[in-house]
Amino acid sequence: MKTFKLEITTPERVVYSDEVDSVTLPTVNGEITVLAHHLPIVTVLKAGELVIRKAGQEMPFAVAGGFAQVEPKKLVILADSAERFDEIDEQRAEEARRRAEELKKTVATDDVQFAQLAGRIDRELARLKVVRKYKHRGHIGITQEGIQKE
Repeated sequence: MKTFKLEITTPERVVYSDEVDSVTLPTVNGEITVLAHHLPIVTVLKAGELVIRKAGQEMPFAVAGGFAQVEPKKLVILADSAERFDEIDEQRAEEARRRAEELKKTVATDDVQFAQLAGRIDRELARLKVVRKYKHRGHIGITQEGIQKE
């Protein structure tokens, strides 16, 4: 299978940078899978699950918003946040979701705060979905050198 360069960057750090086989990502228009030599597009990301496939292994991430620029030999993702599933603390994500839900009830008249809290809830729900989906599969270690499953 042909590979292409993937770069995932957040405001805090470079999350991932390597050659990959495919990437499935959540966009505002639905889920797409990018392969080498994909037609060029720019799309808006929504909170959800991003899955990198390399050498027959899956590397799941939770992402929250951002943009993806697809080129034939490169995919650049500028995400508001992106975390490997094994970086997510399920209990803390659930608590953050609950706090945001409670706050949302109290700011129902302020459209800006309501939208911010709704975005936070979407982010936490995406994190919970990813960690709950993959935690039973065992630890997947993701390094720049490759994938190590323990």
